[in-house]
Amino acid sequence: MKYEAVIGLEVHAELSTKSKIYCSCSTGFGAPINSHTCPVCTGMPGALPVLNKQVVHYAAKMGKATGCTVNKLCKADRKNYFYPDLPKAYQISQFDVPICENGEVYFYVDGEKKMCRLERIHFEEDAGKLLHDEIDGTIVDFNRCGVPLIEMVTRPDLHSAAEAKEFLEMIKTTLGYLDISDCKMEEGSIRCDVNVSIRPEGSNELGTRVEMKNVNTFSGAVRAIDYEIARQIDVVEHGGTVQQETRRWDDVKLKNTVMRTKEDAQDYRYFPDPDLIAVEIDDDWMKQIESEIPELPISRYERYLNEYGMTAMEARLISESFAKAELLDAAAKSGKIKPKAAANWILSDISKYLNDKNVELPATKMTSMKLVDLICLIDSGTISGAAGKKVLPAMFETDETVEAIVGRMGLKQVSDEGAILKIVQEVLSNNPKAIEDFKAGKNVTGFLVGQCMKASKGQGNPQIINKLIAQELAKL
Repeated sequence: MKYEAVIGLEVHAELSTKSKIYCSCSTGFGAPINSHTCPVCTGMPGALPVLNKQVVHYAAKMGKATGCTVNKLCKADRKNYFYPDLPKAYQISQFDVPICENGEVYFYVDGEKKMCRLERIHFEEDAGKLLHDEIDGTIVDFNRCGVPLIEMVTRPDLHSAAEAKEFLEMIKTTLGYLDISDCKMEEGSIRCDVNVSIRPEGSNELGTRVEMKNVNTFSGAVRAIDYEIARQIDVVEHGGTVQQETRRWDDVKLKNTVMRTKEDAQDYRYFPDPDLIAVEIDDDWMKQIESEIPELPISRYERYLNEYGMTAMEARLISESFAKAELLDAAAKSGKIKPKAAANWILSDISKYLNDKNVELPATKMTSMKLVDLICLIDSGTISGAAGKKVLPAMFETDETVEAIVGRMGLKQVSDEGAILKIVQEVLSNNPKAIEDFKAGKNVTGFLVGQCMKASKGQGNPQIINKLIAQELAKL
């Protein structure tokens, strides 16, 4: 029998606020253990939470970007469960009235456009972290307690690990476009729980789902999903029944193990948090949120394909970086260059510089007009493409104009035919062996061009050099 996988995801993203969701403690990563704590985030008796307004703003922003209905009135609820790194023995989250509901996320898999519905987006506080050490045993670090999260819960619309990965990539890219999360997976800023079930191919009934925790990378999500699909098929084909349970994914051993029988919502004994008032988003606030949403990655990807003539891979590589997409569009709007030319520089030398220096584009002095000027100088023959590559590092590091950098480095290309003719004639005179080879039918143009470029200290216009060499050889 053939089976179809049905997959749902719960994606958690830490928000880039400076302080925690219900207190003023820093959210900075990597601080000494338990140094970013206070009575509120460690659950001391009598300590009262105060909601961080920026959390609401960011959550609503993600909701608008994913087509959700943003509820103008929502509330906070207590989700009760005990865990060693949850000091209050409950988590302040949202239950029946989340801030965002009924959205949709579009993405591409192998050139085919897909859509996954979002059931809800809600904000909540993160738990702490258990640090295991062979010498000291287990230490509880409460620094992460109270760091604001949004949780994005999908409908069961995904049917393969590949679809899940592309959905996750689009969520990550969208968060980056909105500048509401740093999405640093190595720091746990974005992670997910995976729900997987199987059913006979063609069936519309949902099977028994299994939830997997501890999925910390997108590639790990692919491995976890593929493993769980195969495990469930094996259980069913050997006469067993898939149990509803929570399992822990081990990305080193590439297998999952049972953690506990899956709880249902009623097991958490949700109730409205009595210490927090309802949250209301008025019309002016909503307009401000909407005004901050840029053109989103899926729209840019499709526009780059249709308007800029880029390949699917080129469009994806640029559209998944907000800074690179902004640089490309600003350069294209100048009307002085072809967008494809700017894209080529962004994907090659600009990306290489950023990777080599391990720096983000906004942290450099590169601007769209600098890129336009560089391309224009090359197109006009003022400098060569090779010279452009030499100019590029200074464009990132100084406020100088491209023309000033070219002048300072002495890279302006010589295009005066009279001056170049003298160089060509001198090179031909100094290379009688090349003349003999030419007369014998050998192709010596490449060698002679190289000698002329060397004689001109790299400043001769290669097109003019080629033309003049051809003319001089034709006279022989």
